[in-house]
Amino acid sequence: MLMLSIYKAYSMTLIRSPEKDSVMSSTATLDYQALDYTAEVAAATAPLYAKVARVIPEIEWPFHAPYVDAINRLKKERNAIVLAHNYQTPEIFHCVADVVGDSLALAREAVTVDADVIVLAGVHFMAETAKLLNPEKTVIIPDESAGCSLAESITGADVRLLRQKYPGVPIVTYVNTTAEVKAECDVCVTSGNALKIVEALDTDKIIFLPDEYLARYVASQTDVEVIAWKGHCEVHERFTGAEIEDYRKNFEDVVVIAHPECPPDVLDAVDFVGSTAGMIDYVETKQPKRVLMVTECSMSDNVAVECPDVEFVRPCNLCPHMKQITLPKILESLQTLEPRVEIDPAVAERARRAVERMLELS
Repeated sequence: MLMLSIYKAYSMTLIRSPEKDSVMSSTATLDYQALDYTAEVAAATAPLYAKVARVIPEIEWPFHAPYVDAINRLKKERNAIVLAHNYQTPEIFHCVADVVGDSLALAREAVTVDADVIVLAGVHFMAETAKLLNPEKTVIIPDESAGCSLAESITGADVRLLRQKYPGVPIVTYVNTTAEVKAECDVCVTSGNALKIVEALDTDKIIFLPDEYLARYVASQTDVEVIAWKGHCEVHERFTGAEIEDYRKNFEDVVVIAHPECPPDVLDAVDFVGSTAGMIDYVETKQPKRVLMVTECSMSDNVAVECPDVEFVRPCNLCPHMKQITLPKILESLQTLEPRVEIDPAVAERARRAVERMLELS
């Protein structure tokens, strides 16, 4: 009989001891939880592997499959769903997620989900947004240290100082911020709806935070004056216009599309600029022979699953925060229903208004 024992330790995940309240130290003897790759698991997960076989090597599947099978079974027992961002790896995005998408799509779906438990396979601000919109549900993020360089670039105190400096000017915040920051702002936006919402505010000036490059891009598309904060995405800011030109020299027929979190010299060098959802729609609709998606690397893998006739050139910049979410951590979070996302009610009420206004204006 086919059987391969897979251990949680391979992903560097520490196991909680039932006899102790805290996570055991790395010097302690770990209680390894073995998951077996059996013939039954192989059969149950075969349709899922058939879908992702182009982007997950066959040799890796025995490590993923037992977790995929265990997670999908436990979701039913817990009446739980997994919301996964486009930057998650294919074994999460295509094999255990119930709802997938960019920040706007996940925010919209979080309002309508029929489940007792929401597991957010993304970063912490996304889990906070899901909790804001589902205060009565249990919202879990498998690794609460999965942060975001944009969210960490600004605080609620910073926003209050901006209000003092620019009295009466509406403050627009990218959804990539903490609940504390959202609570101090007038409306949230995503890269997909930022321009629409800025123009819907019917004002001649706004403050846009925290992403400087997205703010610049919005400013280039509207007559509204945009005052920008200087936060940057650590994935997108590493791309350069010179790098794009090098790719064009090596792949003459490549179509290059980029996310507006990229620096201006990158956006000037590409064929199309769009949000996460916009980039995906472009590839699925246009079906270019060869494409380079200037964004987080896993997104190319996930789109490639749905677009087998498109060749993807991958300028692989990975988000270290997104990659803290793994199958073993998702399984453990479903087993323990931890770590839970909790937000101070006073902060949550004000932050929720900014998110709900975004959904209304979208």
